Amino acid sequence: MALWSGRFEQGVSEFTQEFGASLEDDKSMYAQDIAGSIAHAKMLARQGVIPQEDAEKIEAGLLKIKGQIDAGTFEWDVNDEDIHMAVEGALIRDIGAPGARLHTGRSRNDQVATDIRLLAKDMLRELAKENCKLRKTLLLAAEKNFDVVMPGYTHMQHAQPVLFSHHLLAYFWMFTRDLKRIAFAFEDADANPLGSAALAGTTYPLDRFYTTELLGFDHPIPNSMDAVSDRDYLLDLLFACSVSMMHLSRLCEEIITWSTTEFGFVTLSDEYSTGSSIMPQKKNPDFAELTRGKSGRVVGNLVALLVTMKGLPLAYNKDLQECKQGAIDSAKTLRDCMTCMEGMIDTWTVHTDRMLDEAKAGFTAATDVADYLAKKGMPFRRAHEVVGELVLYCEKHGKGLEDLTLAEFQTASDLFGEDVAQDLDPAGIARARNTYGGTGHDAVRVQLGEAKARLQSDEAMVEGM
Repeated sequence: MALWSGRFEQGVSEFTQEFGASLEDDKSMYAQDIAGSIAHAKMLARQGVIPQEDAEKIEAGLLKIKGQIDAGTFEWDVNDEDIHMAVEGALIRDIGAPGARLHTGRSRNDQVATDIRLLAKDMLRELAKENCKLRKTLLLAAEKNFDVVMPGYTHMQHAQPVLFSHHLLAYFWMFTRDLKRIAFAFEDADANPLGSAALAGTTYPLDRFYTTELLGFDHPIPNSMDAVSDRDYLLDLLFACSVSMMHLSRLCEEIITWSTTEFGFVTLSDEYSTGSSIMPQKKNPDFAELTRGKSGRVVGNLVALLVTMKGLPLAYNKDLQECKQGAIDSAKTLRDCMTCMEGMIDTWTVHTDRMLDEAKAGFTAATDVADYLAKKGMPFRRAHEVVGELVLYCEKHGKGLEDLTLAEFQTASDLFGEDVAQDLDPAGIARARNTYGGTGHDAVRVQLGEAKARLQSDEAMVEGM
């Protein structure tokens, strides 16, 4: 018999019982549900609403149930609609009347809101820690490959030589911004709805500030209707997960490209590759592809909750039962994908000679040759045109800029001298770009120092979450 069955003459049908149940999804937050119930019982006793002896029996009974669930020995009842009824029903069967007093001054509306917020905080803590681990892996890879030169791209065409370390640090800063979004979602979730009851509060003298302290929330939510119906913090969590998965997907796309025969920039370890059932030679970047693919599901979870929330009147509606699955799925997916990315980067082999060879191809020195002329006094727009004509000449004659003789350069402009050769070396081209944030060696050293300091600061912040 359902715990709410007093007003009903008959139970729901077998189909609607199954259709309306959320127990399978709720099982992931049994620890949070029990923690919220223990805090509620302690507060009720402190306020004189229930006897202290009952509160102690309730706490002992709930801890016993938690131990059973932890050990996998708890007997779930298929008739239980959700985790709240499963735990409370088992408690009442175990300790009797004291267990029946647990729900005094509480509704499943504020109970589930409390559970989900506690779960969201736990998931966001995990994501924040994993974010720092991934960024540390990127930082170490950048240091290890500090002076490796590779072609930089725009429109997937060779643009200018850059340091591979500079390229990797671009992702470090992307994931740094992701941590800010994770931290914001955590801050938004860090508010206590317990004591709001169904929607209007309660006549019992509840101390919501005490349960806030017991459960480690920052503050109680000031409006009871908002408290039971708000899921913005889950939207923040889903948005943070979606953006971070988008960043992972971009990095995966590059790794997939870099590992092709055509590029040959990196080789993924066997641990992060798979083979083909028919082609013996294949080594596929399946886990990078899978991470790229999973980003679609995470974004879909965000859109799904936005659509679910968009037309809901105050206060609680059963639609909100659909808020948990996507958030739990997205948090787990992002955590697993970050872990996978750490392993891929930590174990890959970087082919530095291949990267350097490609940095020399595709006229990546063209901008520096134009700058050479501009520094000799030619207006840049005219220098741009002159070098463009040289590139066209090279394409017609099957040459690179580095293959041109001084005479060929001087046919385009008599400003060219022997020293133009120094502007054709990819490493020199990269080294020269030392404006703040640039790809020059000195600039990247500064950037590495800032990245280390930021990571250290963020790790300390995450420890305090």
